Amino acid sequence: MGINMDKGQQISLVKASSRPLRVVRMGLGWKAAQRRGLFGRMTAREIDLDASAVLFAGTDAVDVVFFQHLMSNDGSVRHTGDNLTGGAGQGGDDEAILVDLQRLPVHVDQIVFTVNSFTGQTFAEVDNAFCRLVDENTGEELARYTLSGGGKHTAQIMAKIDRTSGTWRLSAIGEPAVGRTFQDLLPAIAAHL
Repeated sequence: MGINMDKGQQISLVKASSRPLRVVRMGLGWKAAQRRGLFGRMTAREIDLDASAVLFAGTDAVDVVFFQHLMSNDGSVRHTGDNLTGGAGQGGDDEAILVDLQRLPVHVDQIVFTVNSFTGQTFAEVDNAFCRLVDENTGEELARYTLSGGGKHTAQIMAKIDRTSGTWRLSAIGEPAVGRTFQDLLPAIAAHL
């Protein structure tokens, strides 16, 4: 089991085994919150959350991977596909983005991961939302960040990985934002670069 991260926490992605980390998966999971409906029955509306990865060279966005552009231009980052409803929110990934750290171009030094409600529901309508970083080669969960607290926002700047002197580290950001797509979040992302 990985580290349960708090907002603002940073961890190094250098593995204790000293074996280099090659491919990581940023997984997103969620389920719609149960609400009392007609005749007091508990129901849940489907919610389409979308995971995106924005690649930066310094403060310049140079590429993006999201549900309409499933692979970075150089092939080093890949989205596994759009999930329109979420799932059980019990630990499995509903959407995932794979990052081949060794294939990333040398000028890409930061990747910011975002999640947004494409259908416009707020996070008050989402339960058990999380993002996690997994060593794709071993399946080991390296870190997990739980998106908690609900709120009236429709997006979150979840986390970023950044490269300094050849070493990657993960930072949990957890910044609420408003937007249906990653483009809407670019001004808010700038504060975290």
